[in-house]
Amino acid sequence: YEAIKQQYRPEVPEYFNFARDVLDSWAEMEKEGKKSQNPALWWVDGAGEEVRWSFEELGVLSRKVANVLSDACGLQQGDRVILILPRIPEWWLVNVACMRTGTVLIPGTQQLTAKDILHRLQKSKAKCIITDDAVAPAVDSVGAECQSLKFRLLVSEGHREGWLNFKGLLKNAPSDHHCVTTKSQDPMAIYFTSGTTGSPKMAEHSHSSYGIGLTVSGRYWLDLTSSDIFWNTSDTGWAKSAWSSVFSPWIQGACVFVHKMPHFEPSIVFESLSRFPITVFCSPPTAYRMFVQHKLSSYRFRSLRHCVSAGEPINPDVMEEWEAQTGLAIHEGYGQTETVLICGNFKGMKIKPGSMGKPSPGYDVKIIDENSNILPAGKEGDIAIRVKPTRPLFLFTCYADDPEKTEATIRGDFYVTGDRGIVDEDGYFWFVGRADDVINSAGYRIGPFEVESALVEHPAVVEAAVVSSPDPIRGEVVKAFVVLTSDYAYHDPEKMTKELQDHVKKVTAPYKYPRKMEFVQQLPKTISGKIRRNELRQKEWRK
Repeated sequence: YEAIKQQYRPEVPEYFNFARDVLDSWAEMEKEGKKSQNPALWWVDGAGEEVRWSFEELGVLSRKVANVLSDACGLQQGDRVILILPRIPEWWLVNVACMRTGTVLIPGTQQLTAKDILHRLQKSKAKCIITDDAVAPAVDSVGAECQSLKFRLLVSEGHREGWLNFKGLLKNAPSDHHCVTTKSQDPMAIYFTSGTTGSPKMAEHSHSSYGIGLTVSGRYWLDLTSSDIFWNTSDTGWAKSAWSSVFSPWIQGACVFVHKMPHFEPSIVFESLSRFPITVFCSPPTAYRMFVQHKLSSYRFRSLRHCVSAGEPINPDVMEEWEAQTGLAIHEGYGQTETVLICGNFKGMKIKPGSMGKPSPGYDVKIIDENSNILPAGKEGDIAIRVKPTRPLFLFTCYADDPEKTEATIRGDFYVTGDRGIVDEDGYFWFVGRADDVINSAGYRIGPFEVESALVEHPAVVEAAVVSSPDPIRGEVVKAFVVLTSDYAYHDPEKMTKELQDHVKKVTAPYKYPRKMEFVQQLPKTISGKIRRNELRQKEWRK
């Protein structure tokens, strides 16, 4: 870790474009025989169809898409483009084409409703939307209310009135395209943050913030080289896909492996890890919690050497169970849409299960109080990144068109993440909860994650969410919403409640145990799979 900190000296030139300066460089190295024969993109649909593109082929096809955007649609540098596609190769082509044309990419998930799409179109003033047959009707239902929307591109074999056919235009587009000149700080993409509270904000990133900033993830956290095949299971609508399905692997010249997988299915993951030579794997904690419910020993992941997790904290017992069954540790990382990797369990570091590791070499991370004072080890406070006197190079530019919300993230010399945490004597950071998720019961402050982890350690529990619930004596108490495994689903609820309460008292400090418990079939989640504790909390306080 100390060596990484010494080595990491990023430089940001005045002009930078990821497509030209990184992807086209790998294509040149391929031509000169200086790079392994690993493809740039390896896509499978699970039904026998595969696509493998070299960096040169990715270059040719993305230039054709760039011509579709600039010629057929007449888009100019700085125009905004909303992209809502599942995990299909065209998603990657549009990502690269937007860089080549200097248009600002705004990804969205297939799960967005017509109302969500309307909000995004109106707020972003996007001129173009690119989607498929599944989402086009929702766009048409709100399109008339979006004055800025000029072009609709349909990725489909069929045709739809009012839409340009992407595949037809791509086929006929020329493959010569001169990449526009972009400054490092020019806007490259906008990500609507899923936010567990409030309506989504538009986090704007520059060409360099992800394009250079995610070197730290690719090289040191994901431990990728140009001979690796890397599979990240994230939905295409989220910043994590930019992190780990575009920038981090391609900075390192690694192959991005993609399984179409319309619905997340553990058996498909296990079969793919067994069948394909995937060396590095990334999935969110929710997925790992599902994985360890299965008998993994019946599969052989022959090529797999490194596993990572991000998106929310991963429970220590899930890490231990995965390692027991696969022989591989899970390297947890912590970051936000607004940042690159903030903390991580980097290559060669001792892993403390439950910790999100040590600060990324690109950031000076501290735990601070409400007056911006740096807190000592063991004291809970706000996780923050120093931005004064020098703002880190690899932080979001702003919340687009919202200076007030941008300003609200700064306290004193720090960018405040909105998460609560603790740093220990060894410099490892520990997540407590979102600032508004922390429970204050009879003067005790209780972070939901620790209680949730204790509950998940019990064999009866698949998942748990912990929130505050009103109490006449203590002000508020801990309430747990629990999803039980099928083996325990029909046990007596009162006995099960008592058993789980006793279990939590043994595993963690007794005052943290959930005084109230409710068994549910599933937990409410954001589209990106994060538990919506605020929804559960509001339900409790409305009673």
